[in-house]
Amino acid sequence: MSTTTHRGYRGPFGDMAEWMEAPWTVLRPVTANPMRAEDFVADGRYVVRAELPGVDPESDIEVTASGRNLTIRAERREEKDGKHRSEFRYGTFSRSFTLPDGADLGQIDATYDNGILEITIPLAEKDKAVRKVPVRLNQHIRPS
Repeated sequence: MSTTTHRGYRGPFGDMAEWMEAPWTVLRPVTANPMRAEDFVADGRYVVRAELPGVDPESDIEVTASGRNLTIRAERREEKDGKHRSEFRYGTFSRSFTLPDGADLGQIDATYDNGILEITIPLAEKDKAVRKVPVRLNQHIRPS
């Protein structure tokens, strides 16, 4: 028995790129991203997962975080032996993500297993306390 997976509505053309498989890949925009990824928040952590098969995580993947930006950069090298046809994408590619508020860059962690890079960043708890601010009378600040 098969099961159906429901994804959020992505507009009338949201899945068009996935429908266009070979031999129609020539019609995809040059800027189409070769790195497929997902991101979500779970258990107080921001998680990014990226498909990066065929790369060496120790030498071909670089993960950097600065401010509110997370960037994944990877390189897949082509090894040709004689005449052949390939639909793989080779070269250097990168992808950036905007980090949510409270991301603790000091505790970022990245793991790679079976072609999937997973990056986790703890999120600081938001202060949910309501603070009542007293209003004082006749104490305006005078401009100088």
